[in-house]
Amino acid sequence: MTEFDILERLVSFPSVVGQPNADIVQWIADYARSQGAQVTTALGPEGDRYNLFATIGPRDVPGVILSGHMDVVPAGEAEWSSDPFTLRADGETLYGRGTSDMKGFLACALTVLSAYAKMPLKRPIHLAFSYDEEAGCKGVPHLIKLIPTLCALPDMCVVGEPSGLRAIRAHKGKAAARITVRGRSGHSSRPDKGLNAIHAMSEILASAVNAANALTHGPFDSSFEPAYSSLQVGKISGGQAVNIIPDLCVADIEARAISGVSPAGLLEPLREAAEALNLHGFETTFEMLSEYPALSLAVDAPLTAIMRDLTGIELLAAVSYGTEAGLYQASGIDSIICGPGDIARVHRANEFITRDELSACRSMLVNLGARLSA
Repeated sequence: MTEFDILERLVSFPSVVGQPNADIVQWIADYARSQGAQVTTALGPEGDRYNLFATIGPRDVPGVILSGHMDVVPAGEAEWSSDPFTLRADGETLYGRGTSDMKGFLACALTVLSAYAKMPLKRPIHLAFSYDEEAGCKGVPHLIKLIPTLCALPDMCVVGEPSGLRAIRAHKGKAAARITVRGRSGHSSRPDKGLNAIHAMSEILASAVNAANALTHGPFDSSFEPAYSSLQVGKISGGQAVNIIPDLCVADIEARAISGVSPAGLLEPLREAAEALNLHGFETTFEMLSEYPALSLAVDAPLTAIMRDLTGIELLAAVSYGTEAGLYQASGIDSIICGPGDIARVHRANEFITRDELSACRSMLVNLGARLSA
């Protein structure tokens, strides 16, 4: 099968984040085994979602991971010009949910398995495909814990997020939390009898705004845009009617941190503000929804030189979005971002990738195999 054929099959699975994914995992596992790979599928704690790990080459020496996620964001935008889960070709352009993010890379990695199987690989190449990356990298930590039981710890990882095949050395870390405030309901004419959860939440929101403003004053890392960490309230809900004292308010808040700054630590002032409300009769909870660390690969790391040689393009220092690469690096595996497609096309209607981009990625991965066979 060509990379186009495999991408067409992968796109046909509506593997939306947070949903069961046994069908796409089974197809990938069957295909990888048919190409000679040793495959392990591992059920996550959710009970209906799987990670997948496949190996070509000797498992007892450190190798290279090709990392990607199988989940995609929902495709509910009205602007889609065709079924988002049916790959549509328009000349050289291929439309469908996940084509750039990041089933295009998965298709390329699967396509080259047959080439790898014929190479005298001195070091193994592993495929590490995860679930629920789009929910804050929830699936891959379970896969990373499993890897040392399956092979010698790999020393390099290429995360194939869409980068135009330009390797990226760093990205920001992220943490997201949900804060819930519970008060006491009642008629709005007697505010003295109730506890207004929305009013109480406003104190936490004020803390969030103050923290966000303070971050614009540093610390700074000029590799990123913006060059500082950030914090925002992304979602808020509460109340039933204008004449009812709201007894519940919920806010989702995220922080994105430059290298060297803990993203979870940026949310601590909000946790403290929530806990302070308990002294005034409210009940509050602070729930971490997701967290992953920043990526920061040294400019002189061997992996940077390898990717420069494979792509023929000078590396990009950093991006502000996040990936699973930071988690792989935190586990002791040098990691970098490099994949086909463009981040500007993703999470929107009519997402696409081009045949040339897939072909270039396939060639890069074949050359990586040749390098590990030399």
